[in-house]
Amino acid sequence: MTPALQPHRIELDDVVLRPFVATDETAVAEALRDPGILRWTAGTAVIRTPADQRALTWLAPRIDGWARGSAVFAVADAATDYVLASVSVRDVNRVPDQALVAYWVSPAARGRRLAARALDAAARWAFAPEGLRLHRLSLDHALVNKGSCRVALRAGFQLEGTMRDYYVEPTGQRHDSHLHARLATDNVDQPPEASAGS
Repeated sequence: MTPALQPHRIELDDVVLRPFVATDETAVAEALRDPGILRWTAGTAVIRTPADQRALTWLAPRIDGWARGSAVFAVADAATDYVLASVSVRDVNRVPDQALVAYWVSPAARGRRLAARALDAAARWAFAPEGLRLHRLSLDHALVNKGSCRVALRAGFQLEGTMRDYYVEPTGQRHDSHLHARLATDNVDQPPEASAGS
């Protein structure tokens, strides 16, 4: 069994990375109305759930994710606490000193490089001695999901290769995927800028 993780909070200028809570259901429901989030990050179980129940289906395992060994961050507006995005660090130490990361951003919050900034912040915490003390974080995305590729590169996740027919949509359609990774020893001097962009 994966050891539980201590829930953590990371404060950036305009957003806060914090654990999800039950009252985030409205914001998650809004995000899950986006076809891109449903297609690339929601998961088959959520997609097959009736639309009015999807948010709860997605949210419930994320709320107790920390207890099950996954660092699942809600990226919330610092002023309103409304969830704008999500970034997660999962499968922690399934391979020693490694984990997988994933992310999404609600349509209304796009254009602020929010995903890259949140991913960078989560990565720095995951590598830190006071964080998870990991050495390698990896992620993958379908090649046709070009926005995800931009996020990964901006957050210091180098492209390592292409995995053929790796991603399978719920429809059964297969896509080649990029594999990206960032190491604790990579020289990522500055966090991604908060200026305009995706």
